[in-house]
Amino acid sequence: MFLSYSKTGGRKAASFLLAAFIVCCAPFSGRMTVYAASLEELELEQEAQKALPVESNDIDNWPAGPVTSAQSAILMDVDTGSILYAKNIHNRSFPASTTKILTCLVAMEQGDLDDTVSFSNEAVFSVPADGSNMGMDVGEEITLEQCLYGILVGSANEVANAVGEHIAGSIDAFVDMMNERAAELGCKDSHFMNTNGLHDENHYTSAHDLALIAAAFFRNDMLCKIGNTASYEFTATPTQPDDFILRNKHKMITGEVAYDGVLGGKTGYTDNSRQTLVTCAERNGMRLVCVVFREETPNQFTDTMELFDYGFNNFQIMNIAENEKKYQIEPSGFLQTGNDIFGSSKPILSIDSESSVIVPNTTVFDDLESAIDYDVSDGNRIAQIRYSYHDTYVGKAYLELAADNTTPYEFDTNPDSTNGNMEKEEEPGQEKETAQDHTIFINVKTVLICILVVAAAVILLFVLRALAINNQNAKRRQNRVKRKQRRRERIRSELDDFDF
Repeated sequence: MFLSYSKTGGRKAASFLLAAFIVCCAPFSGRMTVYAASLEELELEQEAQKALPVESNDIDNWPAGPVTSAQSAILMDVDTGSILYAKNIHNRSFPASTTKILTCLVAMEQGDLDDTVSFSNEAVFSVPADGSNMGMDVGEEITLEQCLYGILVGSANEVANAVGEHIAGSIDAFVDMMNERAAELGCKDSHFMNTNGLHDENHYTSAHDLALIAAAFFRNDMLCKIGNTASYEFTATPTQPDDFILRNKHKMITGEVAYDGVLGGKTGYTDNSRQTLVTCAERNGMRLVCVVFREETPNQFTDTMELFDYGFNNFQIMNIAENEKKYQIEPSGFLQTGNDIFGSSKPILSIDSESSVIVPNTTVFDDLESAIDYDVSDGNRIAQIRYSYHDTYVGKAYLELAADNTTPYEFDTNPDSTNGNMEKEEEPGQEKETAQDHTIFINVKTVLICILVVAAAVILLFVLRALAINNQNAKRRQNRVKRKQRRRERIRSELDDFDF
């Protein structure tokens, strides 16, 4: 059974009391027997899951990861996508309410935080009354931003439905958008059937896919802020008449389970999925996302902390541009560009300065293998360089063409000013004139190109004129030769008339 949350003032109280009545009226002794047997089975399952292999431990010279009771678990770097810990990461599992990470990602990308979201009958009543909710009624309205707090802090199922209807026109259409976005992120083991993660045999994902979704989620600053909120207060408005507070169930966010550097996360639970947890944390510039599936309380939190400690203590960030020598082009001659008049300050080809690799602490950059792919068409990027360590992907960088950042040079033409940034004093009735009004902007590169074009044209004219003159002189010489030949022939003819 889900733990429900209702607005203060007693709304939804009837549903809550009905659920409590059903539980209390069940045969007490029989219920205890079933529960005890279930606990024993779950404990055996947890022990069996501890014995499942950790695939990342098979990598040569890779730090050995901790033993976890999760059925599947992953630790991934948010910025590079490098997988530091992998246990059964492609196994299809029920995500429960961690589904809402994708719901909020799509809503943030497709909607506006100031949008007004209305609650339809389907949004409110197509989810169980005893499920996780915040007690919204049909016809009420709140902003999309408040909806995101309701989903991520209160895990409200009806709010996830209302957001889906608002963004896509219907819940089914929004679910299609969720599946499309997951595919765009590289998810191959996922299929979503609803906006909130309520159990459905055809609603599943994997630790790897959910980590890809979470990485995109935590690259959005606003989603990070909302997803790291311990509690959120709603105040009454004309379209929502209650004051109430939502409290997050993620104990690493509320501080009940203390851990430095937490950036946010989402809990999830159904009887079929058991405890699922997604968390992101940052230390020393490294942002890691951890996903654990099918755990029992409190193991989802303790295993997550162990995995974070494993990642932060055993791996390091290396900036690629600062360490790569193989693909760097040395500055020389014309293979540069920049803002100088007489020279260049930046190579035409360079590795982007933001890219990095995540590698074990015992690794040096020269230990990495690299492969370059020229099948890239993204702005100034002409190639992608992928790095691996013992056939394990650790990061990538792009080889870029330098952008034309030439800055126009300014020449002040104001004879009354000794400083190009000074302004003339205003005269009565005269509008204020800025230094920009007396500045001519000259792009030196453009001027030089124009000069070269003009010079080439002049040279071409001289060449054509010389060819024309030579042609005329050649014709004159030919005419003179022809006249001389005719005169010689005439003289020879006249002499032939005399008999010597």
